[in-house]
Amino acid sequence: MLSSKQRSFLSRSAQSMDCLATLGRADATTELGDRLNELLGLHELVKLRFGAFKESRRELAVALARRSGSELVRVIGCVAVFWKPNPDPEKRRIDIDQC
Repeated sequence: MLSSKQRSFLSRSAQSMDCLATLGRADATTELGDRLNELLGLHELVKLRFGAFKESRRELAVALARRSGSELVRVIGCVAVFWKPNPDPEKRRIDIDQC
């Protein structure tokens, strides 16, 4: 569980990032969950844009976070931000313990 300071730090870090994934008409399939998990393994912090299903984006973001084993940092507008630390402490890019 992230503290409010950690969420704020991750949100600020994600502001300058591009969206790495888009949820289109295919819905939140297992392939999207797998792709999100793969992206989190590479980047730790991922922005996902909702191209469709905008009215249920919060519920879909929570389901995707659960499916990928990540933390949902925030949903704002049509964008969700997910964070999952690298299991290897040596390879971690983002250190939220400093918050």
